[in-house]
Order: sequence, then structure tokens, then C-alpha cells
Amino acid sequence: AEARSMESLEKQLICPICLEMFTKPVVILPCQHNLCRKCANDVFQASNPLWQSRGSSAVPSGGRFRCPSCRHEVVLDRHGVYGLQRNLLVENIIDIYKQESARPLHAKAEQHLMCEEHEDERINIYCLRCEAPTCSLCKVFGAHKDCEVAPLPAVYQRQKSELSDGIAMLVAGNDRIQAIITQMEEICRTIEDNGRRQKQHLGLRFDSLYSILEERKKELLQSIAREQEAKVQRVRGLIRQYGDHLEASSKLVESAIQAMEEPQMAVYLQLLGGVCLPCRITDMSKVSMSSRPEPGYENMDHFSINVDYVAEMLRTIEFQTGA
Repeated sequence: AEARSMESLEKQLICPICLEMFTKPVVILPCQHNLCRKCANDVFQASNPLWQSRGSSAVPSGGRFRCPSCRHEVVLDRHGVYGLQRNLLVENIIDIYKQESARPLHAKAEQHLMCEEHEDERINIYCLRCEAPTCSLCKVFGAHKDCEVAPLPAVYQRQKSELSDGIAMLVAGNDRIQAIITQMEEICRTIEDNGRRQKQHLGLRFDSLYSILEERKKELLQSIAREQEAKVQRVRGLIRQYGDHLEASSKLVESAIQAMEEPQMAVYLQLLGGVCLPCRITDMSKVSMSSRPEPGYENMDHFSINVDYVAEMLRTIEFQTGA
């Protein structure tokens, strides 16, 4: 039974390339299968002959090859085969297996433990109730006389077989766990890639909104500027018109004052008669002063806008459900 258990365990520790027990270091591929590092390097060299042609002893880096067990493509980073993770559990199991295999079965049988209660008696039976090895005298006269016992070799073989099966199950379970971890790491990378992509899409959408707002802002500012310019030009035209009238009136007043200062009647009358100063004053005073901007002409409040509903709509922007 022990030989069968060891043989079953040994089958789990055979490299699919060299068909011998794994040699250290053992590397674990992304598909969770194991290879000797040397065998993994040989497969890599065979799949990447360019590296062989270099004739260099340097460690190859990069490249790819297929797992000999499942044909899964293995992509290596810049560290090459030396970037693959070591399977320390398998290496430890190999050490234990080799230690156990190095002990001859007959040698193990010769190593007898003696009973502490009966110094001349070998421990040759196993108390199933107390789960402890003991001797025949303990069963007949001692502490285990009322207990159920079994031959020590049978219990030894059974428990050794159970332990070997447990190791094999543990190795298989660890392979499954490692596969799950690798799968979840891939999910994390996919989530990060998708997150970056959606962030970029969201940024582009909001940049589009910014562009629309800037364009509309520019159009509305131009509308205000056009009316502002038109109104200012009209009022400035009226200012020039009234300024010309004021200048002419001031000159007329100045001429009238000079005439009033003339002491000689003949000269005074001659001055008035030549230019008909009173007539000009009368005409100047009759000029209409009604050309003025209407009340409220300076008001620009009609350019006010209400963006409250737009702001509220922007605040409610949300991701599409089911997108």
C-alpha cells in the first residue's frame, strides 16, 4: 500500500518534458502546469530559435512558447524563463518524497521503539481508542487492556497512504487556487483597462459640452456687442450734433457780446445790419432739441438669460443604466 501511495505521488511530480521527477527550481506556468526551469528554457529555445543563433550565454528575455501539457500560450516578460514564479510547494514535496524514498522499507522496520512502561517490550500495536502506539503488555495488563487495538504496520500503512493522498489533493487544490488567483488578477487588469477607457470617454463627452457652452457664449456676447456698438454710435452721433450746435451758438454769443461793446452807434448799427445778428440769434434759438434717446435707451437688461434649468439638468447627468 505504501509503495502504491508513493508511486501515485511520484506520478504527480513527473515533468512532462524530461519525463523525470521535477528538478529544482520548479516553475509554474500561467496555466498552472509545472516544468523544470531547465525544461522550460529548452522549450523556449526551441520555440525561439533566434536566441539560439545569437550564440550568447546570456539569459534570454521576452518571447513565447506553448505549455507542453495543455498547449496554452505562455508569454514571457523581459526576464524570460527566469521571470516565471517558482512552485515552492512542489519543491518541498519533492524533498520530502526523496527523503522518504531514500529510506529502505526493511530499515524502517528495524527501527523499533521500546515501551516506556515495559522497557523490554517493543511498540508493535496501535490503540485505536487512544490514538497512540503501545506494546502488547499494555494491551493485556496495562492502560490499554480495555481498548481496541490494531497492528502497528497496518495503521502505519493506512495513515501513510492517507497522508500521501492528502498531499496529492493539496497539490491539486493549490493548483486550482492558483488558477483562480490568476483569473482574478486578469479580471483586475480588465477592470482597470475598462475603467481607463470609460474615463477617457467621459472626459471627451464633457469636453464636447464645454465646447458647446463656449460657442454659445461667444455667440451671445457678439449679440450684446453688436447692440452695444449700435446704441453707442447713435448717441455719439447726437453728441456730435449737439456739440456742433453748441459751438455755433457760443461763437454767435461771442459775436453779439463784441457788438454790444461797440460805443459808436453808426459802427454798431453797421455791424448788426451787415450780418443780421438778431436774425441769426432768433434762428439759433429755434433749432429743435428733441433728438434725444428715448427713456431707458441705455438699458441692456433684455440680454439676461436664465440658465437655472440648464444648470439643474447638468447636475442630473448620470450614467445610463443597462449601457
